[in-house]
Amino acid sequence: MKNWKPNTWRNKPAKHLPVYSNEGKLNQVLKEISKFPPLVFAGESRSLKTQLKDVSEGKAFLFQGGDCAESFEEFHPDHIRDLFKVMLQVSLILTVSSHLPIVKIGRVAGQFSKPRSSPTENVNGKELPSYLGDNINGMKFDEQSRIPDPDRLLRAYSQSASTLNLLRAFSQGGYADLSKVHLWNMSFVNESANKKFKEIQNRVSDALQFMEACGITVEQNRRLRTVNFYTSHEALHLPFEQAMTRIDSTTGEWHDTSAHFLWIGDRTRQINGAHVEFCRGIKNPIGIKCGPSLDPKELVKLAEVLNPENEPGRLTLIARFGHDKIKKNLPKMIQAIKKAGKKVAWVCDPMHGNTIKASTGFKTRPFKDIISETKSFFEIHHDEGTYAGGLHIEMTGKNVTECIGGAQKITDKDLSSRYHTHCDPRLNANQAIELAFLISEEIKKNSKYSINSIKKAS
Repeated sequence: MKNWKPNTWRNKPAKHLPVYSNEGKLNQVLKEISKFPPLVFAGESRSLKTQLKDVSEGKAFLFQGGDCAESFEEFHPDHIRDLFKVMLQVSLILTVSSHLPIVKIGRVAGQFSKPRSSPTENVNGKELPSYLGDNINGMKFDEQSRIPDPDRLLRAYSQSASTLNLLRAFSQGGYADLSKVHLWNMSFVNESANKKFKEIQNRVSDALQFMEACGITVEQNRRLRTVNFYTSHEALHLPFEQAMTRIDSTTGEWHDTSAHFLWIGDRTRQINGAHVEFCRGIKNPIGIKCGPSLDPKELVKLAEVLNPENEPGRLTLIARFGHDKIKKNLPKMIQAIKKAGKKVAWVCDPMHGNTIKASTGFKTRPFKDIISETKSFFEIHHDEGTYAGGLHIEMTGKNVTECIGGAQKITDKDLSSRYHTHCDPRLNANQAIELAFLISEEIKKNSKYSINSIKKAS
């Protein structure tokens, strides 16, 4: 670490970074951002790392969810509130069913940039640079919109700060109060899911009444009125991440203050690349997206580079294979990591490997494939004697029609009615809640307590 600084990534090959025509303007904006207040604080990131240690040991479960890519156009307090609502609902379902604490991380307040499979796109014979996220260029298909604009980084910072401000108010100001769980309901959630969730509401209400009879009231116990809610995004736009990296005055360590948790994408995890170089030096908890092209030996090397002290809670491995590839690839990775003695948390991303093109031309994800990959994830960890530690999904609190299937029975023909994503298809609130109910028992089976009881019985 003596040879690391926030800018040493510039000496390494970097993929999926935007090319700005005005470098002087970019540097001016980055200099301005480097003087802005941090969006999150080092102490918060350390607190998350402690909770992720419990995830890696099967004592807690991670739920990470939010937008594929945030946008300027859809920025609205109601959208932030509705995402937070669904995060609370899903977390409560998982807690009640699994008897485990749920670590809540949003893909929010900074998840703007997206790597693209091609640097250009062609529409009706016209070729333009690809849309890379609202903090870089515009989605509108014209030459001016697709030019990377440094001023968009300023707007992204401002939106992230406003989003975080509202999330902190929701999580600490009484909205997450368990005695007000009925306020989390979404008006459009289907009858079956609503009925199940009301059953959970009643169980929570009964438990609170019992505690109150014992002299423990919600007013006296802050943990019943508030939640810890963390933010995350892909550490893709390295110039911006560098500008947001500061020394923690209490420890002298470097922290990226743009989010509590950063991850390295499947396209940028080259061991000698710029993104790995940057992430190895910051003290935030780090994730690695693990796809079918990743060799298990390379994964072990990445773990050694990013977590040389083998600190539990530091490294989260996010499996994103696809329902038809997970059984072939995941066991080899688990075995390699286990053999090397690496302390990691394993999380399932059942979204990115299951993207298809619908008959109507829309990019979508079949709900049945998402369920299939998630269940396989749990089965494999159970067979390997390791912990299935979390779920990482792209979702929204809006009533969109972007992923086909589920209890709503969304079909190819329904996609066009409410297809609002700026990049990849997301689960709506109905589908996220349905997913939570379908996997809650699997979590319970794979917790530390269940695995230990199985070991004792054998």
